[in-house]
Amino acid sequence: QVQLVESGGGSVQAGGSLRLSCVATRNTLDTYCMAWFRQVQGREREGFAYIWTRSGLTHYIDSVRGRFTISQDNAKNTLSLQMNNLKPEDTAMYYCAADYTSFCAGVRDGHPDYWGQGTQVTVSS
Repeated sequence: QVQLVESGGGSVQAGGSLRLSCVATRNTLDTYCMAWFRQVQGREREGFAYIWTRSGLTHYIDSVRGRFTISQDNAKNTLSLQMNNLKPEDTAMYYCAADYTSFCAGVRDGHPDYWGQGTQVTVSS
């Protein structure tokens, strides 16, 4: 069992920046990957960035690539998300996720093993 605790959400104007953090209660190197998802009310939860914890290889969807950066500090069991040039369409509840499934299959199919409780990000125009 692992718990994930996010922090860092808030309200910002378009063009601004926020940094989210997620602290895990277990060694993040035990996972295959960790990820960030987001969800707008009434829509499916969307995985938009993930990192292979042992290699550091990252993956982003097109809408956030170049603006968001996912990173990890395995010594602190922490996953971070730096979000720059935020847009109103980035407004959502943001969730940290941990996946122990081979090849990050859980993240890639939208069903990682563990979720955080979420943190709200609101971007105003």
